[in-house]
Amino acid sequence: MLACGLFFMGQFALFTYVRPFLETVTRVDSSGLSLILLIIGVAGFIGTLVVSAFLNRKFYLTLMVIPGMMAVIAVALILTGHHVWAVSLLLGLWGMLATAAPTGWWTWIARTLPDNAEAGGGLMVAVIQLSIALGSTTGGMVFDHLGWQSAFAISSMLLLCAGVLTFFTSRQKSRAP
Repeated sequence: MLACGLFFMGQFALFTYVRPFLETVTRVDSSGLSLILLIIGVAGFIGTLVVSAFLNRKFYLTLMVIPGMMAVIAVALILTGHHVWAVSLLLGLWGMLATAAPTGWWTWIARTLPDNAEAGGGLMVAVIQLSIALGSTTGGMVFDHLGWQSAFAISSMLLLCAGVLTFFTSRQKSRAP
């Protein structure tokens, strides 16, 4: 559950501030902003369609790779933030991964608590909502006081921590009788 919380904190530490990033760093106009947000949405839809194939083959690996790739994207955005085409591609990948990830976390709840999925789901909703609030608040404070690069770096670190915790969780599950 902690890995899930860190994932959503990391996701929203960056994603909440995509608009000011695109307007001030990438310097897109309102049409460009709308197009990039559309790319994120369409890619997210595609991610939701394909993630089950990955989850069915390599469940924990998928839950580790998604935050890892998003962490790399956050760093790549720091390096390429002034290049609209690179940013568009990276944010499209971000949308595909970020929208697919909740499917994995909900599957994890159903597999981990098959007899108490409703209670686990309620707890998961609370963890996700708190994590979104903490991530977006932390990201905003860092964005305002230390700059967008620092906010994106914090996002990357949180996402990496989520992937590492998922790895340790998967190791515990593989040793369980």
